[in-house]
Amino acid sequence: MDFDLPEELKMLRETVRRFVEKEVIPLEREFRPEGEEMPERFLRPLQEKARALGLWLLEVPEEYGGAGLGLLARCVIAEELSRSVAVPYRGNEIFGPEVRPLLFYCNEEQKERFLFPVLRGEKRVCFAQTEPDAGSDPASMRTRATQRGDYFALDGRKRFISGAGRSDFAQVMAVTDPQKGARGGITCFMVDMKSPGVLLERQWPTMMGDAPWEIVFQDVHVPAANVVGNLGEGFSLGQKWITEGRIQGHGARPLGMAQRSLDMMIDYAHNRVTFGRPLAERQAIQFMVADSAMELHLARLMLYECAWRHDRGEDVRDLSYMVKIVSVETASRVVDRSIQVHGGIGLTKELPLEWWYRQLRSLRITEGATEVLRWRLARNLMTARKPQV
Repeated sequence: MDFDLPEELKMLRETVRRFVEKEVIPLEREFRPEGEEMPERFLRPLQEKARALGLWLLEVPEEYGGAGLGLLARCVIAEELSRSVAVPYRGNEIFGPEVRPLLFYCNEEQKERFLFPVLRGEKRVCFAQTEPDAGSDPASMRTRATQRGDYFALDGRKRFISGAGRSDFAQVMAVTDPQKGARGGITCFMVDMKSPGVLLERQWPTMMGDAPWEIVFQDVHVPAANVVGNLGEGFSLGQKWITEGRIQGHGARPLGMAQRSLDMMIDYAHNRVTFGRPLAERQAIQFMVADSAMELHLARLMLYECAWRHDRGEDVRDLSYMVKIVSVETASRVVDRSIQVHGGIGLTKELPLEWWYRQLRSLRITEGATEVLRWRLARNLMTARKPQV
């Protein structure tokens, strides 16, 4: 059993780390995103340098011109990149246009209309699943798509949809068979955001700085040719993508934030002198550092194992729940401790700590609240050992 990363991933990690240290972190004093995209004057030079390093379209298969990286490699990259607050938490395009993985399930004709324009940076797509009454429980969604000949009539409401205001199309999950529900009754549609009946009703400003949209669909005519995958297959396709996103976005990215927070905590403790002694000599501070290092080590081992097993084709549903819960809660504690050690300066926007603190608080809710994931994990574990009657 080998607990070390393969040599090629170590080299990849070092390449990304140097890129972040040299190119990205220096931008923090000029740009810290509060929901907006990275300005072109920063983004374009970063993209050119990233592309020259081979860091381009990371999760896009090689057949479409991407790097075709596995999940473990992408987690290593995400962890390093998240050490900087100059990178928008949502809508990051440093490594190329944001490609929603469900586009890869398009048929050949659909790829010409949707996938390839996104890869070329000509079109943008958002993902619309969450509803006012169907957040952590997407199976209870109410948005309906009723077939009428060669089109579907779409009616419903989606909330907290990131990037909807700048998207050309939305990947919309809608109920096509209420009797089947999540087990074959939810379908994915590509919806043109300029279609009659599509209304961007309002934005929801958040403590993280971004303002996701609420979209209303009123008798929107969606061509049957815009169904992604098979009819009723939408929920299962969406869950596969959400599982990967949970591991990378809610597992790896928090650890990058936490690692730099710990590094900052240690550096500050050596430099800050109170009552004639550096903070580093105080046992209370030493315990914070030790606890943070131990928890980060545990979380990283769990993350790497989960991503590795996913790349081997194993079912990592339960392990992905553990990864999100442990990574997000660990990172939240580490950032909180770092703020405490820094004292008053830790509360200011001079340091990145307050930005990470706000982003991490949202991750305990988004893409599956930690309480819901604990419940699902426990249910799965107990069902597996339920006595046979």
